[in-house]
Amino acid sequence: MHSPDLIFTIAGGLSAALVFGYITQRIGLSPIVGYLLAGTLVGPHTPGFVANTTLAQQLAEIGVILLMFGVGLQFHFEELLAVRRIAIPGALAQSGVSTILGTALALSFGWHWSSGLIFGIALSVASTVVLIRVLSDNNDLHTQAGHIAVGWLVVEDILTVLALVLLPALFGGASGGSLPVSLALTLVKVAVLVGLTAVFGTRVIPRVLDYIAATRSRELFTLSVLVIALGIAVVSSEVFNVSMALGAFLAGMIVGRSEYSLRAASEALPMRDAFAVLFFVSVGMLLDVHAIADVAPLVLGALAVVLIGKPLVAFILVWTLRYPLRTVLTIAVALSQIGEFSFILATLGHDLGILSTTATNTLVATAIVSIVLNPVAYRTIGPIERWLRKYPALYGILNRASNHSEVATKGPATATHPKYRAIVIGYGPTGRTVA
Repeated sequence: MHSPDLIFTIAGGLSAALVFGYITQRIGLSPIVGYLLAGTLVGPHTPGFVANTTLAQQLAEIGVILLMFGVGLQFHFEELLAVRRIAIPGALAQSGVSTILGTALALSFGWHWSSGLIFGIALSVASTVVLIRVLSDNNDLHTQAGHIAVGWLVVEDILTVLALVLLPALFGGASGGSLPVSLALTLVKVAVLVGLTAVFGTRVIPRVLDYIAATRSRELFTLSVLVIALGIAVVSSEVFNVSMALGAFLAGMIVGRSEYSLRAASEALPMRDAFAVLFFVSVGMLLDVHAIADVAPLVLGALAVVLIGKPLVAFILVWTLRYPLRTVLTIAVALSQIGEFSFILATLGHDLGILSTTATNTLVATAIVSIVLNPVAYRTIGPIERWLRKYPALYGILNRASNHSEVATKGPATATHPKYRAIVIGYGPTGRTVA
């Protein structure tokens, strides 16, 4: 069956995602792995049902917009400021080193420097979905290490958003002007977009949401949030000629700063999750399993950057700042993966005519392997720390915790570990929102 219509593409893609997502969830892996494998199964490079790739990619664009809207909705400057002294320099250092390593790897295989740069940036950014999932599964999300890791990733997300804005100006082939002029023009457009969005978002959108909320219609509220996300994203692209991802991110920040942020998260984001699944499925469709052998050396090199280079940089930096060994290991391991932002960058690179199918295959294969290994590696943190305690001299060198780094673990005189500071009883809609 070839080139099925929209309903067959959605039904086939979501059905395969459900089956493989359930299987990967049951065996302790991230469902994202299942979604990527499902996409490969219904893609053009495997026998059997073949989904319409063009339609899947169009649906994936909605998934990208809603993913970025969710990132903006959950972005809070306060959380970043609380860990800014480590998250900002840490993310900058790790992203910079990872980008350099990825670019050098691509150049060693004969790629053009522009392809290598986008490839390196794609290897430098970790997956928010995977990070939150791993920290939550191990009850570490609301610990000192969890707060730092989330703040670190917020900075990486901001850097990636900037990359999504600047890369088209760098490699989009804009006519009529030099590169500095193109970059300056892009930055002016972004500044105008941010300014207008801030004014419009603080004066108009809250009033619109007030009127919609007064109707007590859940459907209208969900529809209004969707229109805000898609509308600002489309205006960003068509009027200001910048990434729709940036517009969606700004829309999420606007709604997130309003009194309706929690309601938007609980009612509108499930739709984001559905389209996000289609996004991962569409990425999996790009994986050519028959070509993996041809790019195996490149995949191994990319995995070395993600699984060794990135965590090593994080380990050294956090250790240098004298944080407890458990925090050092947690941050290093939690960030040793790539995910949705890497795919968004790969899609942009492909649209700009810079990244080839070889690069896409490499990134998808690297993401699948790193996402599979990340939860497994995370479970080794405790045993590693216990093993190091058997060697006091070595443990003393690695555990350089100073007083300032243990502030987060102090509080009222109690034997309760910070990870158990809150207990949520009941896990219905309200309980899930609280959690």
